[in-house]
This record gives sequence, C-alpha cells and structure tokens, in this order.
Amino acid sequence: MSEEKEREAVLSNASPPVTVANSDGSEIENQTPNKPTTPPPPPNGGLTAWLQVAGAFFLFFNCWGVVNTFGVYQSYYEDTLLPNYSASSISWIGTVQGFLLLMAGVVVGPIYDKGHLTSLLVVGTFLVVFGLMMTSLATKYYQVFLAHGITTGLGCACLFLPSVAIVATYFTSRRALATGITASGGSIGSVIYPIMFHKLINPLGFGWTTRIIAFVALGGLIFSIAVMKPRLPPPKQSRSLLDMSAFKDVPFLIFCMGLFFSFVGLYFPFFYLPTYFTSFLHSDGNIAFYIIAILNGASVFGRIAPGILADHIGSVNTVIPISFSAAVLAFAWIGIRNEAGTIVFAILYGFASGAIVSLPPTILARLTSNMSILGTRMGMSFTFAGLGLLIGNPIAGALLDIERRVFWKGQLFSAVMVVVGTGLFVCLRVLKWKQGEGWKI
Repeated sequence: MSEEKEREAVLSNASPPVTVANSDGSEIENQTPNKPTTPPPPPNGGLTAWLQVAGAFFLFFNCWGVVNTFGVYQSYYEDTLLPNYSASSISWIGTVQGFLLLMAGVVVGPIYDKGHLTSLLVVGTFLVVFGLMMTSLATKYYQVFLAHGITTGLGCACLFLPSVAIVATYFTSRRALATGITASGGSIGSVIYPIMFHKLINPLGFGWTTRIIAFVALGGLIFSIAVMKPRLPPPKQSRSLLDMSAFKDVPFLIFCMGLFFSFVGLYFPFFYLPTYFTSFLHSDGNIAFYIIAILNGASVFGRIAPGILADHIGSVNTVIPISFSAAVLAFAWIGIRNEAGTIVFAILYGFASGAIVSLPPTILARLTSNMSILGTRMGMSFTFAGLGLLIGNPIAGALLDIERRVFWKGQLFSAVMVVVGTGLFVCLRVLKWKQGEGWKI
C-alpha cells in the first residue's frame, strides 16, 4: 500500500478494508470502524521506512559502536592512562556504560512512547559527544568514570531504544531483516572506531584521538536527527514507567531472564580479548587492537544474516541454535592456545553474538500485542540485559589473574552464563508452542 493510499484510508469517513498484521507477521484484511485517527498499517518498505532504517543504523553505530569499542580503551587504560588500577576496576567503566545504555530504557521507553523522539535524539547526541570530549581531557579514574562511563552511557541510552522501537513500527513481514540492518550499525561502528583509535593514538595522542571519534559520532547522529520521525501518534493518556501487566506475562518474564544471563556472559570477549592477546599469548600490540575490529566485523554478518532467516522461521527459532553455538564457542576458547585459533574464535563468536544482540527487539515485538507500549516493554526487558552486562564483566575480571596468565576461570564463567540464557530461550519456545502459537515463533 502506498503512502498516499494509507493517508486516504486514515482520513476517509467510510469504513474501507484495512490490511493489518496478525501475530505471525502475515497480513489479513479486516473491516475497521469509522475512526479518522486510526493509523495506517506498517508500509513494510518505501523511502520513509528505509530512511528510518538508515537513521537507526547510525544510532546503533554511535551507541553500541562506542560501547563495543571499550575493549581497546580497556587495554589503553590498563597500560598507560590508569596503570595503577586492576583490570576489574577499569572494566567497571565500560560495564556501567553498557548498563546505562540498557537500564535507562525504563525511562527512555515511556518518553519515546509519548512522542518525544527528536528530543531523545538531540539529548543523546549531546551527551555522547560531550562525554567523549570530556574523556579526552580526563587523567584520573573518577574523571574517566564520569565522562566515559556515565555521561556517554546515558547518551547512548537515549539513542538505543528509539533506534529499535521505531523500526518495529514501520515493518511487520520484514521486521527482522530491517532490525538486523539497523543492528549491523553497531558492529560496523565497532570495527571503525577501534581502527581509528589504533591509527591515531601514536601520532595524535589519546586526547585528539578521542575528540576525532566524537566528531565522527556527531556527524552520523545529525543525519539520524534529520531523517527519523515516528509513524504512530502518541497515546492520549499518559503511561507509567512500567507496564505492570508484563509481570503477569510468563513468556515475557522468561525472555527477560534469558537476556539477563546471556548478557552476563556474552561480553567477556569484547572486553578482554586484547588483554588476552597481550598477556596470555604475548602477541604484539597490533593484533591486540585489531582483534576487537575482527570480532565486531564478523558481528555485522551475525546481525543481518540471522535476521533474514528469522523472517522465514521465526526469531525465537533462530536465536536458540545461535545462542547455543555461542556457548559452545565460549567453552572452546578455554582450550585455545595460539593466535590463529583465537582469531578463528573471534570471527565465529562475533557472528553468534551479533545475532543475540539484534534478534531480541523482534522477539519483543512478537511477544507484545499492543504496539503502543512496545517502547515501555523494550525498556523493561533491556533493564534485565543491562543488569547482566553490569555485573558480568567485573565478576569475570575478578576471576582473572593476568600476572599468572590465568584466564580460564573468567572464560568458564562466561560460557556457563550463556548456556543458562540459551536454556531459558528454549523454555520460552516450548511454552509458546504449548500455547498454540505454531512452529514459527
């Protein structure tokens, strides 16, 4: 249906047949009542819809791209800027950044649902750029924590949830693909920013390297502000920060717990692979920096290809085997003792982790019957993921003994947590099947 026809259907005083999406993403035709304010069905394509994907791509590029780049900052902080602090203490900076990105969704979700998309993007852009600029000037731990961890993390939170929520309102039949393209922005940003850091750190120093990253982020975010607009009108009645009915929704709660345990273990390689190369394998600095780019480069394909598959077999059916693969890879990493094997691990794990990050929004859209509260429910579920990310890497880091080259304890902890998350996704799949949802979930 073209945009012109959609507008006619909305403005008409008659009761024309309107195509709407049913629970499995297919379309059925129903008669709608005479309500001029009824929004048109998702276009599933067209210039406006794909511009939202492009804008959301750059939001991911500059929120998850920044968060996933922390691995190279972690290595630099350990060796140069904050050498007197432990790896676990330094990892708190990155985990707080990721935690706020996800946790603040409890507040950002209802704000988005009320129609304040542009305000969120403007505030998020300012905080990300300001946080990185202040990081470039920081010399002490508390300064880095406030600038890089808290300020940048809050800015990323204002960008992340709108990026996935708005795409879900423009697509039904191709929602997983559109979300996968959007999420690939985080992986591509996570490739470009570490390479920029590595190439610029020696000739320009830490300060100007971080400032240039901030200017690149500013350019991409200005594009997102210019092109993104909400499709659905905000609800007339104000909504609380929490959707209390969600606490009675067993599938939703199981999924949230699956996200929690998955994110407890998922990001250990993203933070500690550079340190693993330098401390355990005694590799040169080049490969230690580039391993994060390799990991995130593989994640690009992991965010797009599973999305295409999920549109055909269902997002839950897709995330289960991929999550299981990530767990197997995490266990296999314990036995790897050379650079080549670790690089192969990074490529395969990057692919699997990309799917685990990109598919949850489409699963949430499937579990949420009322799309007007999608932002609120996403914020609630991302809180569980944020808590997992917050505690996961510091716990794993505390299990490490870098001086004695003891990494296996942290690796084992990470692997077990991903296994638990996979098990909960399986429970969700079984429960939905028993509820008569069919095979495509």
